[in-house]
Amino acid sequence: MPARMLGFVVAALGLISDQAVKLWLLLEFDLANKVATDGPIHLTSFFDLILAWNKGVSFGLFQQDDPTGQIVLILVAALASGLLVAWIRRMEFGMTAAAAGLILGGALGNAFDRIMHGAVVDLFHFYWGDFSWYVFNLADVWIVFGVLLLVYDSLLGPSAKAEKASKN
Repeated sequence: MPARMLGFVVAALGLISDQAVKLWLLLEFDLANKVATDGPIHLTSFFDLILAWNKGVSFGLFQQDDPTGQIVLILVAALASGLLVAWIRRMEFGMTAAAAGLILGGALGNAFDRIMHGAVVDLFHFYWGDFSWYVFNLADVWIVFGVLLLVYDSLLGPSAKAEKASKN
């Protein structure tokens, strides 16, 4: 499979899996009512299901309660997604394309939430003792894994090796 195709397949799978989990937890599992009635759903001693509506960006920064702010965040996501699509179309290495596809799928998943709900749906909360990690969703996981793969690829992966070979 060409690298470009791999990137777009990974993006589609990332978007679909993110939205499927969110829809199942919101509609079928009825997470909003369960959390409103009983509070967070404790799955383990370090992991809860909760429901948070993030009207900002990563880590809840730049909260936007007004419609204009939400439109700006949607436009930024659209611009970033367009740039990722253009970049994936030029890719030659599968790892790089898959990494960019993960980022694209996650960005589209969160943008879709903003369009449908006016906020990003965050569901997962990890903690350990007094340490509490931020609340996130599957789209955020895809974005983080995509960035980590890009870092790996730029240092040790096929892209780094090809660049090193071209310099020698």
